[in-house]
Amino acid sequence: MDRSVVIRKLYQPGDLGWVVMTHGETYAKEYGWTAEFEQLVARIIGEYAAGRDSAREAAWIAEVDGDRAGCIGCFAGEQPDLAVLRVLLVQPHARGLGVGARLVEECVGFARLVGYRRMTLWTVGMLSSARRLYQAAGFRLIDERPEHRFGHDVVGQNWELDLDG
Repeated sequence: MDRSVVIRKLYQPGDLGWVVMTHGETYAKEYGWTAEFEQLVARIIGEYAAGRDSAREAAWIAEVDGDRAGCIGCFAGEQPDLAVLRVLLVQPHARGLGVGARLVEECVGFARLVGYRRMTLWTVGMLSSARRLYQAAGFRLIDERPEHRFGHDVVGQNWELDLDG
């Protein structure tokens, strides 16, 4: 049976809270991460909701068969030509359906459309599925370093994509 996958803008009631809650629950269950991670996502989403620049920032929800199943956001970076990809998540029941690739494609396409020249992201090395998505989209690993985050020792990684290429 074919599953219906729809990527839509994050704007419906409950979307903001869903992004925060689902990140917290999913990463706690799968990796044992503490509430520190959920707090980080809450801060990112709160800042987006409070002061987003709709011409330069956007976020999306992936729905599978009408239910929320993933998300991603394109946020303004510290330099005018820099976009930041954040809060990528695909719930376990939606993995393997191409949802993650479609979310990354939507986010990168938006960044190009609105004139960003570079896109960056931070992740941790243990998230191999996400890393494969980033590599497939053309991101390259810039640097990595050991960190203690979310109750665990992780390898923090910074990735970058040239949007002019």
